[in-house]
Amino acid sequence: MIYGYVRVSSKSQEDNNSLAEQKKEILEKYPLAEIESEVFTAAKDFDDRGVFNRLIGKLVDGDTFVVCKMDRFCRNAREGLAIIEDLLNRKVTIHILNVGIIDNSPIGKLIFTVLLSFAEFERNMILERTIAGRIAARQNPNYREGRPTKFSKEQIELALELLKSNSYCQVSKMTGISKSTLQRAKQRNLLEKTKTM
Repeated sequence: MIYGYVRVSSKSQEDNNSLAEQKKEILEKYPLAEIESEVFTAAKDFDDRGVFNRLIGKLVDGDTFVVCKMDRFCRNAREGLAIIEDLLNRKVTIHILNVGIIDNSPIGKLIFTVLLSFAEFERNMILERTIAGRIAARQNPNYREGRPTKFSKEQIELALELLKSNSYCQVSKMTGISKSTLQRAKQRNLLEKTKTM
């Protein structure tokens, strides 16, 4: 039996057809593959991947396990090697489409170990750059944590002024700014005023 595994890290990726693209890639190579999918962020504990762990657990001698990329399979070299060793001992074929078929030979294991190490290094570099970017952004006095607002400071100030004589619903209809955004802005405004007192 041929089993494919596809994963995305967030609901927005799922909605963006990333899962569909991975499925398509696997089915182009293995049209009869049975594909399991999961939304799971790599920042969490990989042991919590329910779909992945269930699928790995049911693989038997003669099965083929397929993923598109190494980062869909594991997060680091140690974890990847443990899973690979377990599957190879059970005589399961592993095919990572952007790497190739992993076999039980010393060369196969060496190549995979090197590739996994580079994947882990790349992931760590991305995390490091992300953290450095956040630290640099926080130096800007206008920096706001979270998603950027699509409304200017002036628009928010006008909406807050309108709130003095209108309800949240009315101001939301007039300005197009959601009630929750207005509430957060008002709360921020009150906090800033108390700090200056």
